[in-house]
Amino acid sequence: MGCGNLGGIGSAPEFFGEGESEEEAFVLLDRAVELGINYLDTANAYGGGRSEATIGKWLATKDSTVRDNLLISSKVGMPVGPGPNQRGLSRRHILEQIDVSLYRLGVDHLDMYIVHEPDPTTPLEETIDTLDSLVVAGKVRYIGASNLAAWLLTKALWVSDIAGGHRFEWIQNSFNLVEQRNQTEVLDVCRDQGLGFTNYSPLCGGLLTGKYKFDTAYPEGSRMTKRPEPYMRYWNEHSFARLDALATAAADFGVSVAGLALGWLYHHPDVTSSILGPRRPSHFDPMEEALGLELTETQWQEIGDIFEESRD
Repeated sequence: MGCGNLGGIGSAPEFFGEGESEEEAFVLLDRAVELGINYLDTANAYGGGRSEATIGKWLATKDSTVRDNLLISSKVGMPVGPGPNQRGLSRRHILEQIDVSLYRLGVDHLDMYIVHEPDPTTPLEETIDTLDSLVVAGKVRYIGASNLAAWLLTKALWVSDIAGGHRFEWIQNSFNLVEQRNQTEVLDVCRDQGLGFTNYSPLCGGLLTGKYKFDTAYPEGSRMTKRPEPYMRYWNEHSFARLDALATAAADFGVSVAGLALGWLYHHPDVTSSILGPRRPSHFDPMEEALGLELTETQWQEIGDIFEESRD
């Protein structure tokens, strides 16, 4: 479960205080646990810290068995303030922010700690050495990275191996039916090195839900009314023709468009898990469809081929 909308909408300061309220968040978190979801993904920058704090308050209402069954992951690197020392992957910033995250979440360690994005202003060796020290200190169990290109991931693994320290075990990048091509090399590295891969944006900003139409206004309150920029390159007749084909295939399987898109990811041999950010209880329905969907290898390939140009 992606928790970027708890108390805000991602890391954007202009949306702090929006997103789900504490009461709404508790309902979503309870539903996630009921469904067997055991991975909570957050970040120090989400909602200006409100996401972590909300999860911490929710955990405080539960007994220890709930925490024991959860994998809690947070991130560091995005700006958390206007100052030059309030962002990035320097030793100073990481050591400061891990304690802030642990305090907000009310836990003594993170199961996964992820660098949110590359920091070209800090030597990679400094970042990796600092993350290694957190594992040694017991504050973090495993380390991972988000938004890394294949060449930088390979370099990071080499740096860790040369130093004999803990290496990135998990990669979290954007990946879905529409955006297949740009992760081919990263998935190759993950497969070769035995790394886990979690994709965010599994529904491509809502495009893979079928709720958008090429020549129709955006639905009120949708992501496209707030942050359309990352998805505008897909806003053309060609893309929507492919989305119509996906809708036809979903009808054949008796599931929603979102359920089929998630089911395709669930059957992907290189995807360990997908991060979904439900904003209301009904958003869990496509997840349940995906978990119950059975696809043969041929069917899985045919669904991916609908967006073949985005993979080649």
